[in-house]
Amino acid sequence: MDQTTPYDTIGGEPVLARLCDRFYGLMAETPRFAELRALHPKDLQGSRDKLFMFLSGWLGGPDLFVQNFGHPRLRARHMPFAIGTRERDQWVACMLLAMEEVGIAEPMRERLLQSFFKTADFMRNQPG
Repeated sequence: MDQTTPYDTIGGEPVLARLCDRFYGLMAETPRFAELRALHPKDLQGSRDKLFMFLSGWLGGPDLFVQNFGHPRLRARHMPFAIGTRERDQWVACMLLAMEEVGIAEPMRERLLQSFFKTADFMRNQPG
């Protein structure tokens, strides 16, 4: 039985680090992600680091977020932010571009995209 995790499949820590860097770079520099960017602090480094730590464990690598902050409680942590379908869609589109740019290959990219969409949709706390 294959024990390869998505973390291993995408290339582990170096690729995940590039993915998180590119995700926040795209968010900061792409006008169509303006609403998403507005939900974040001026300095994106802390958000980037937390996403990296979370995704590391979520993808089957080291469980860095839990080690540093405890259970992710994603919905509770995102509740202070107004997240509707626009913000969800911008997050997913930004992540898709980042995955493409860092070279995460199909079918893993599609598998991750589906999971990211479900998770981002669960974060919605605003109508529409």
